[in-house]
Amino acid sequence: MMRVLIVKVSSLGDVIHTLPALTDARNAIPDIEFDWIVEEAFCEIPAWHPAVKKVIPLALRRWRKNLLTLFFNQEYRRFKRQLKNANYDLVIDAQGLIKSSMITAMVPARSAGFDNASIREKFAARAYDENYSVSWKQHAVERTRELFAKALDYTPPETEADYGIAVENFRQEASLNHKSILFLHGTTWETKLWPETYWQELGRLVAGHGYQVSLLWGSDAEKSRALRIADSIPNAIVNERLSLAEIARLMCHSECIVAVDTGLAHMAAALGRPTVALYGPSDARRTGTYGKNQQHLQATLSCSPCLSKTCTYQGKDLEPGVRADVFSVQPPCFSTLKPALVWQQIRLAIPESLES
Repeated sequence: MMRVLIVKVSSLGDVIHTLPALTDARNAIPDIEFDWIVEEAFCEIPAWHPAVKKVIPLALRRWRKNLLTLFFNQEYRRFKRQLKNANYDLVIDAQGLIKSSMITAMVPARSAGFDNASIREKFAARAYDENYSVSWKQHAVERTRELFAKALDYTPPETEADYGIAVENFRQEASLNHKSILFLHGTTWETKLWPETYWQELGRLVAGHGYQVSLLWGSDAEKSRALRIADSIPNAIVNERLSLAEIARLMCHSECIVAVDTGLAHMAAALGRPTVALYGPSDARRTGTYGKNQQHLQATLSCSPCLSKTCTYQGKDLEPGVRADVFSVQPPCFSTLKPALVWQQIRLAIPESLES
């Protein structure tokens, strides 16, 4: 039995991107077993993969609020003691950040991670016993698959990424008695937010074709936005706050998911659900939803993708008439992804049998 500890603490999308690497490793090394350190908010996700024996919660966000007393915090001391007393053959830091490398260094085992040219925060590469070069010119899922293959010494498979999730577990409950399309409108960057007026217009298009719009939220701000969007859409539903497993069940009973660049969009992809994902400042080629039934709409303004949390585009390259249309919404790059275009992609994503 080979025991490996994974350090991939956040965020939701990054955690989900790691799952196919576990499937590859289990196929190459049948007796391998993983434990996984992850932020407590995302603990549900690793447990969905059959190769994961134990999920170790990390309360980093809570601990950072009291850094001066951290070393006297009993919860933190138990966490450190648990890692110190563990017996692993290898620790893989699949995140490549200083915070994840510091956790990796706590474990008395051989460690592996990205090399200096492949890592997000270069100082972190010093923490590993073994460093591996992994090209940036591929999707995040494939980067992680390559890292695991090199660290565990097997040939990277050329097969499609398999997230290893037993999707049927989320389909056990009776299906909804109406056709539903799920809107994932919330995300961490302001520049990734598709305009509310566009969500409302799209919702009316969706409702006019016999579908019910369903909306999620995870914060007070997202709940307020969901209520504003739903207010102008006939029969739209704003769900209660749901766990990740409950969201997965809702996704499995939705005909299609429309999403901005958010962790939940990656969960929809991992479940194989038809998804139309909207990208403005971010790059769908590197971090877009990955897997079956995925449709990407990338903004076509000259500044996109800018990879920036703040929009600085001034439209100096635009004709005056065009400029007025582009800057009618914020961020302006999303003016190239109008609701009618998104609806066309939804119709392509939904199985033909449901279109009748």
